[in-house]
Amino acid sequence: MLKVFWAFIKKEVYHIIRDKRTLLILFGMPLAQILIFGYAVTNEFKDAEIDILDHARNETSTELIQHLQSSGNFAINEILTSEKNMESGMKAGNSKLVIVIPRDFSNDFYAENSVKLQLIADGSDPNNATTLVQYINEMVRSFKSEKNVSISNPFQIGIETRMIYNPQLISSYNFVPGTIALILLIICAMLTSLTIAKEKELGTMEILLVSPLPPLLIILGKVTPYALLSFINALIVLIIGYFVFDVPIVGSVGLLLLMCFLYVVTALSLGTLISTVSETQQSAMMKSLMGLMLPSMILSGFIFPLASMPMVLQYIGKIVPATYFIEILKAIMLRGAGLNVILFQVGILILMTVVLLVLALKNFKIRLE
Repeated sequence: MLKVFWAFIKKEVYHIIRDKRTLLILFGMPLAQILIFGYAVTNEFKDAEIDILDHARNETSTELIQHLQSSGNFAINEILTSEKNMESGMKAGNSKLVIVIPRDFSNDFYAENSVKLQLIADGSDPNNATTLVQYINEMVRSFKSEKNVSISNPFQIGIETRMIYNPQLISSYNFVPGTIALILLIICAMLTSLTIAKEKELGTMEILLVSPLPPLLIILGKVTPYALLSFINALIVLIIGYFVFDVPIVGSVGLLLLMCFLYVVTALSLGTLISTVSETQQSAMMKSLMGLMLPSMILSGFIFPLASMPMVLQYIGKIVPATYFIEILKAIMLRGAGLNVILFQVGILILMTVVLLVLALKNFKIRLE
């Protein structure tokens, strides 16, 4: 039996290697997606166009403007001369924010009086506007520190913020782990769902059923080559994240690889279940893409925080495997956590894998009958 099973696996491996389209999906799509998501999906910005209305027009206000430009995050679109012109740049889409410097800026600044800069942002994109305002606040705070000026206010509470694990707030530290989870889930599940559906569509499933292998070994024989190739895929994606996007791996590399393999098996189990309920490859692909891509992107915490969603969506997000794998990746790669910290997430993935395999095997037997 074992010899027949091994021959079945080798046949599947040879079939995959000969199929250029499968290899392109397996290795080409992840490379393209990790590069696109890593570079395009970001909350950072550079050279954001802003306008400045400088009522002070003195050395201190000029130094502040130069300080804002020195960060590389802002580029001066126009130095305004009148308040009437403030809205024109934003209407035309040339400017996203206007900074109004008061007339007595320098005197109040060095006299340690209260200084107020007016920020007028384009609220048509709330996330971008909020980010720009936060960056401006940080740059003004650093400018004040460089000048060693402390504005006195007896009722003011000073807050000192320190970001650990990602002190520079690099967006790739958040998006690369999420992209890895998304890629592995979609690719593994889609390819596995296609392989059994293809046998049904071509009418070769009957040949497999008359073989000496039981249904469980037929499923395992179909899944095993994709499990190995998908694990290699996970290694490639991790290497790209580490060397191209400088995402650190603070924790154990061995534990990280073990978790990647567990997640690959979970994704393949899900793909196997999809294949047992699909009669054609097109049906299997649509179910894989539509049923996995949107929930994994939106409801896993990859792009939007899960805690900020309505309770119903939070419960739905808890049945998405990517939700737990993203938490595992961030814990190991960024925080250096050990197995004791991620035991809950690991247990959920193992439970999902067992349930999905049982359902797939049960559904496969029902269809045989």
